[in-house]
Amino acid sequence: MTTSTETATLGGGCFWCLEAVYDALQGVTAVESGYSNGKIVNPTYRQVCAGDTGHAEVVRVTFAPALISFREILEVFFVIHDPTTLNCQGNDAGTQYRSGIYFHSAEQKAVAEQLIAELTAEKVFRDPIVTEVVAAQTFYIAEDYHQEYFAHNSEQPYCQYVVAPKLAKFRQKFAARLKS
Repeated sequence: MTTSTETATLGGGCFWCLEAVYDALQGVTAVESGYSNGKIVNPTYRQVCAGDTGHAEVVRVTFAPALISFREILEVFFVIHDPTTLNCQGNDAGTQYRSGIYFHSAEQKAVAEQLIAELTAEKVFRDPIVTEVVAAQTFYIAEDYHQEYFAHNSEQPYCQYVVAPKLAKFRQKFAARLKS
C-alpha cells in the first residue's frame, strides 16, 4: 500500500525550533532543516547568517494528508512562532529568520491566505501578521549538524532557552496530536 505525502516549507525563525516541533507531530513523516527562497546556489549556514543570500531558514515538512491536513500544519506553525515580527524571532534577527509559508500548490496558497485572514479577523494577534506567503523556490538542505539539532543538543543553552519552551508550548496546546 502506498501512502501519499505532501510537502510544506515553512520559515519561522531558527529552523531548530520548527524541526523539534514538527518531529513530534502525528502525520509528519520527515522534517529537514534548510534554506529556501534565496538568490545563490547551495548556500552555507555562514552565508545565510551573513544575511546576503536572501534565503530563509526553513523546514521542509513531509506529511501524510490522510492523517494531518496542511491547515493543521499551519495551525501549529502560528502557535509556535510570532508571525507579527518582521525578520526576527526573539533575539534572532535578520531576513533569514523571517516568517514565511512557501507554498507548493495553489491549494496550499489558498489555505495559507484563508487562515491568515481568519486569524486577522479574530484578532488572535495584537499586531498585524507579516508572514510572507510566496511560492517555494529551490530548497537546500542545511549542513548535517543542523539536522535533528535539538534531539542531539537539548542541553545546549540556546536549546534550553529558546527551543525547549516552544516545544513545551506545542506539547501543551496539541497534546492530542503528539506522536506516541
